[in-house]
Amino acid sequence: MRVKDGFELHEICGEMVLIAQGVENIDFNKVVSFNETSAFLWKEVYACDFTSEDLAEKLCKNYEVNRDEALHDVDALVLQWKEAGLLV
Repeated sequence: MRVKDGFELHEICGEMVLIAQGVENIDFNKVVSFNETSAFLWKEVYACDFTSEDLAEKLCKNYEVNRDEALHDVDALVLQWKEAGLLV
């Protein structure tokens, strides 16, 4: 999977939010706010192909979390990103 082009992560008033850019995202009317961990993962995989396993590995390397818990959390996050239309 891959992050859809035209979304940029910005810090606004202390919150990490996605800003839609470009004509292809003109009807994107959602505000997507990220916590520290999801922002970290977004930055890690922006503009490259990735799998849930890749994200789980990044979590395990950067946070004190076991692989099963990381994969469970990543699966939930990927589902949220898909439902929000952020992945292709």
